[in-house]
Amino acid sequence: MPEHGDIEVVRDGVSLGHLAAMAEDGFGDMVKAVVDIRAGIIAIGGGLHADEEAVLLDLGSPQADLWGINLYPEQHGTEDWIEFDSMINVRPKQGNRSRSVEDAETRRRIVDIVSRLVS
Repeated sequence: MPEHGDIEVVRDGVSLGHLAAMAEDGFGDMVKAVVDIRAGIIAIGGGLHADEEAVLLDLGSPQADLWGINLYPEQHGTEDWIEFDSMINVRPKQGNRSRSVEDAETRRRIVDIVSRLVS
Protein backbone atom coordinates (compact mmCIF):
# COMPACT_ATOMS: atom_id res chain seq x y z
CA MET A 1 0.00 0.00 0.00
CA PRO A 2 1.54 3.32 -1.00
CA GLU A 3 1.50 5.79 1.87
CA HIS A 4 0.97 9.55 1.81
CA GLY A 5 1.77 10.71 5.33
CA ASP A 6 -0.57 8.76 7.58
CA ILE A 7 -2.96 8.14 4.69
CA GLU A 8 -2.79 4.77 2.96
CA VAL A 9 -4.18 4.07 -0.49
CA VAL A 10 -5.67 0.57 -0.60
CA ARG A 11 -5.69 -1.06 -4.02
CA ASP A 12 -5.17 -4.74 -3.27
CA GLY A 13 -6.62 -5.21 0.18
CA VAL A 14 -6.28 -4.40 3.85
CA SER A 15 -6.92 -6.56 6.88
CA LEU A 16 -9.69 -5.89 9.33
CA GLY A 17 -7.04 -6.09 12.06
CA HIS A 18 -5.07 -3.26 10.44
CA LEU A 19 -8.23 -1.13 10.31
CA ALA A 20 -8.94 -1.91 13.97
CA ALA A 21 -5.40 -0.84 14.92
CA MET A 22 -5.78 2.37 12.90
CA ALA A 23 -9.10 3.06 14.63
CA GLU A 24 -7.57 2.51 18.05
CA ASP A 25 -4.67 4.85 17.25
CA GLY A 26 -6.99 7.49 15.80
CA PHE A 27 -10.64 7.99 16.65
CA GLY A 28 -10.96 5.00 18.95
CA ASP A 29 -13.62 2.99 17.15
CA MET A 30 -13.65 4.37 13.61
CA VAL A 31 -11.48 4.97 10.54
CA LYS A 32 -12.28 7.69 8.04
CA ALA A 33 -12.08 6.58 4.41
CA VAL A 34 -12.67 7.95 0.93
CA VAL A 35 -13.71 5.56 -1.84
CA ASP A 36 -13.05 6.14 -5.55
CA ILE A 37 -16.03 4.29 -7.02
CA ARG A 38 -14.59 4.23 -10.55
CA ALA A 39 -11.03 3.11 -9.74
CA GLY A 40 -12.18 0.78 -6.94
CA ILE A 41 -9.66 2.07 -4.41
CA ILE A 42 -9.87 3.48 -0.89
CA ALA A 43 -7.81 6.08 0.97
CA ILE A 44 -7.78 5.45 4.73
CA GLY A 45 -6.24 6.92 7.84
CA GLY A 46 -6.69 10.66 7.47
CA GLY A 47 -7.85 13.00 10.17
CA LEU A 48 -10.35 14.49 7.73
CA HIS A 49 -12.08 13.01 4.70
CA ALA A 50 -10.82 16.07 2.83
CA ASP A 51 -7.22 14.95 3.47
CA GLU A 52 -7.89 11.53 1.96
CA GLU A 53 -9.81 13.13 -0.89
CA ALA A 54 -6.78 15.36 -1.61
CA VAL A 55 -4.48 12.32 -1.85
CA LEU A 56 -6.80 10.62 -4.34
CA LEU A 57 -7.18 13.82 -6.34
CA ASP A 58 -3.38 14.08 -6.52
CA LEU A 59 -3.33 10.51 -7.86
CA GLY A 60 -5.74 11.51 -10.64
CA SER A 61 -9.13 10.49 -9.26
CA PRO A 62 -11.99 12.72 -10.45
CA GLN A 63 -13.71 14.45 -7.52
CA ALA A 64 -17.12 13.26 -8.73
CA ASP A 65 -16.03 9.66 -8.07
CA LEU A 66 -14.92 10.25 -4.46
CA TRP A 67 -17.20 9.54 -1.51
CA GLY A 68 -16.46 9.82 2.19
CA ILE A 69 -17.38 7.08 4.64
CA ASN A 70 -16.51 5.93 8.14
CA LEU A 71 -15.60 2.32 8.91
CA TYR A 72 -16.25 0.77 12.33
CA PRO A 73 -14.05 -2.36 12.45
CA GLU A 74 -15.73 -3.75 15.58
CA GLN A 75 -19.07 -3.62 13.74
CA HIS A 76 -17.78 -5.58 10.70
CA GLY A 77 -20.50 -7.83 9.31
CA THR A 78 -23.35 -5.60 10.49
CA GLU A 79 -25.19 -2.72 8.84
CA ASP A 80 -23.37 -0.32 11.15
CA TRP A 81 -19.94 -1.29 9.79
CA ILE A 82 -20.06 1.39 7.04
CA GLU A 83 -21.37 4.87 7.81
CA PHE A 84 -22.09 7.09 4.81
CA ASP A 85 -21.37 10.44 6.43
CA SER A 86 -18.93 13.10 5.28
CA MET A 87 -18.87 16.78 4.42
CA ILE A 88 -17.21 15.91 1.08
CA ASN A 89 -20.45 14.16 0.08
CA VAL A 90 -22.40 17.43 -0.03
CA ARG A 91 -22.61 18.10 -3.78
CA PRO A 92 -25.81 19.68 -4.97
CA LYS A 93 -24.65 19.66 -8.62
CA GLN A 94 -24.50 15.85 -8.43
CA GLY A 95 -27.88 15.70 -6.71
CA ASN A 96 -26.42 14.87 -3.30
CA ARG A 97 -27.58 17.55 -0.88
CA SER A 98 -26.58 15.94 2.41
CA ARG A 99 -23.53 14.49 4.16
CA SER A 100 -24.87 11.02 3.39
CA VAL A 101 -24.61 9.17 0.07
CA GLU A 102 -28.16 9.46 -1.17
CA ASP A 103 -27.95 7.44 -4.42
CA ALA A 104 -28.61 3.72 -3.81
CA GLU A 105 -26.39 2.61 -6.71
CA THR A 106 -23.45 4.68 -5.43
CA ARG A 107 -23.94 3.21 -1.95
CA ARG A 108 -23.98 -0.30 -3.43
CA ARG A 109 -20.75 0.37 -5.32
CA ILE A 110 -19.09 1.66 -2.15
CA VAL A 111 -20.17 -1.44 -0.20
CA ASP A 112 -18.91 -3.71 -3.00
CA ILE A 113 -15.49 -2.01 -3.07
CA VAL A 114 -15.11 -2.04 0.70
CA SER A 115 -16.19 -5.70 0.85
CA ARG A 116 -13.65 -6.64 -1.83
CA LEU A 117 -10.75 -4.75 -0.26
CA VAL A 118 -11.24 -5.44 3.48
CA SER A 119 -10.63 -8.98 4.69
